[in-house]
Amino acid sequence: MSPLSDEDGQTLLRVARRALEEAVSWHRLPESERFSAELSDKAGAFVTLRKHASLRGCIGQVEPREPLARAVAECAVAAALHDPRFPPVTPSEIPELSIEVSVLSPLVDIRPEEIEVGRHGLLISSGLQRGLLLPQVAVEWNWDRERFLQETCRKAGLPGDAWRRGAHLQAFTTQVFAETHEKSARSASVHASATAADRP
Repeated sequence: MSPLSDEDGQTLLRVARRALEEAVSWHRLPESERFSAELSDKAGAFVTLRKHASLRGCIGQVEPREPLARAVAECAVAAALHDPRFPPVTPSEIPELSIEVSVLSPLVDIRPEEIEVGRHGLLISSGLQRGLLLPQVAVEWNWDRERFLQETCRKAGLPGDAWRRGAHLQAFTTQVFAETHEKSARSASVHASATAADRP
């Protein structure tokens, strides 16, 4: 998948915002729309919700099993209503939420020494257990490579050193689009951490 344009990013943010508002306020999904070829390609995605800079929900689809725009809409609804770490978003909260969309590159196997903090997201799995952390998580928490590996193992419910003992390690990069949320007005700005076309 080629890197998305800023316009595509703005469209994904609009799709996520509309899906969230429709689901939370009216318990329905928006009617389907026609999108560009880029947004109709299958890709993995995560939608992160923040309220006053604090995490309010984050749900994603790792495998590219449906068109990107549809995946983003479904992830936005799931992050608002079905993240088990938080109560469902209420209609009164919607104006206080900011949205971040992360578009994932395909997963590739990677060796621990190849991981670049800030560039790579990680998926660690062992049997039926697996855990994923986005690239921006390691940056936000100022983790080094080993801590990032440990925390991804723990996200999977595995011991922190499982990455040393045969757990399957995969990496991906993301292209990130984020709203800039202000109380008086909502505006969207776009930034990219690493393009979805970059290989880990």
